[in-house]
Amino acid sequence: MQSEYVLELSNIRKAYGENVVLNGVSLAVKPGEIHALLGENGAGKSTLMNILFGMTMIHETGGYEGTVKISGEEVSFTSPNDALSAGIGMVHQEFMLIPGFTITENIKLGREDTLPTVLSHLFGKSLERLDHAKMDSDARKSLDAIGMGIEEHTRIMGLPVGYMQFVEIAREIDKLGIKLLVFDEPTAVLTESEASQLLDVMKSIADKGIAIIFISHRLSEIMTAAHGMTVLRDGELVATKPVVETSVTEIAELMVGRSIDNLGIAQEETFAGKPVALSIRDLHVDMPGEAVRGVTFDVHEGEIFGIGGMAGQGKVGVANGISGLFPADGSVEVFGERLDLLKLGDALDKGLAFVSEDRRGVGLLLEESIAHNIMFRVMATRQDFLSSFGFAKLLDAGKMNKHAQDMVELLDIRCHGYRQKVGTLSGGNQQKVCLAAALTMKPRLLIVSEPTRGIDIGAKELILNYLTKLRKEEGLTVIMISSELAELRSLCDRVAIVSDGKIVSILSPNASDAEYGLAMSAIAPADPDNEKGGVQ
Repeated sequence: MQSEYVLELSNIRKAYGENVVLNGVSLAVKPGEIHALLGENGAGKSTLMNILFGMTMIHETGGYEGTVKISGEEVSFTSPNDALSAGIGMVHQEFMLIPGFTITENIKLGREDTLPTVLSHLFGKSLERLDHAKMDSDARKSLDAIGMGIEEHTRIMGLPVGYMQFVEIAREIDKLGIKLLVFDEPTAVLTESEASQLLDVMKSIADKGIAIIFISHRLSEIMTAAHGMTVLRDGELVATKPVVETSVTEIAELMVGRSIDNLGIAQEETFAGKPVALSIRDLHVDMPGEAVRGVTFDVHEGEIFGIGGMAGQGKVGVANGISGLFPADGSVEVFGERLDLLKLGDALDKGLAFVSEDRRGVGLLLEESIAHNIMFRVMATRQDFLSSFGFAKLLDAGKMNKHAQDMVELLDIRCHGYRQKVGTLSGGNQQKVCLAAALTMKPRLLIVSEPTRGIDIGAKELILNYLTKLRKEEGLTVIMISSELAELRSLCDRVAIVSDGKIVSILSPNASDAEYGLAMSAIAPADPDNEKGGVQ
């Protein structure tokens, strides 16, 4: 008899040595159901999905206990190809794209359409030629289905991370025979309007009878899109229930095992008369997909200044230009010292640290330990954690390891120890390592771009509270770039909204939802300062 479930995971147990990471976890998903899989970073979500997809690391570490069934038949996948053949696909949080390939080539990779040739008739299918017209047409259909207007011949290299996420989704939509799609933090790099658009796409996919496992830390999205939910905590199954029978507050408490204060609105502070920490005049940045076209604003010492806006409108480009990662011109002064925008590293030399939104591509050395990732910038630029022996300087391993352990404890980095390779950590814990590395620089000005992307609600609370603590206790000036307006309004003293590479408005966190909505739509209020480019 045909099973009513597309997927059944029963009593799954997985251990790495003596460390039990999953213990008796069960999950079932019906055709056309959007089922949310929730839990803090380190709760076991990634391991559960690795088991489903037959990842090599699972089998090389002793396998797992329990059963996996697809449409009622027990399976034991030994590779992701087995899962794909069974009709299971995944939209990854960390992009699985080839930078040098075009969007079409990435969407069709491994499933290229071909046309017969004279040689293929004689010597076999391997000599067929690519059907570029068919592949471009298929890619265009997938891109249109998710509302992405970018040209399909565009190369992935240099695209903003938000665009890459849409390409990942388009690739999965293009596949035939899909029964189940796993969406791993698909909206983490998207703005609210783009996330809403994606949720609509997910619903339309589910309406066609395709099951979806939806992993997200944005609980409002779970309430909007999901039918059922399963919550994990510390590798244990905490709850499985219909979403209509729960609330955001209950989900948060189930995930973290304690009460979570809802994010409110930041208390306004007056910075008039305080020194200017960062002064930007007519900044232009040539970052593909995130170009900046003449931005001007000031940030005062001790202020937390937010930058928001739609993906591809320039908010990410501001930080990347200041940091010297993309060509930029204009005037940028840090505590009165002018930056050389053409010199990579000049920002670091002048007391500015940057946590990139692209943590794997820019922020981390994936094959190195947590300790080395935390230390490598400060050792390279200031030679801290080095001891002198005559004319030589050697690593002070004891000092380095103690500091790394302190940062692991301070930021609650979930790991087996500071010697663990960063590439083996979950995305949220990799983000914490990036923040630890930036804070180790002891900057006077910290720029954090999407600091809570892919981070669970408990870790988000920890990071946001710690940034506030640094401002209050040490006078640290912070620029925070985020796709989540609620996050910006909960933490920042002022929020600049960027559209088409320019600042539309600089708003108080207490400004009305209507004012923020207009600014996000590139409609500035009738304010003389904003009309002049947002100089405050």
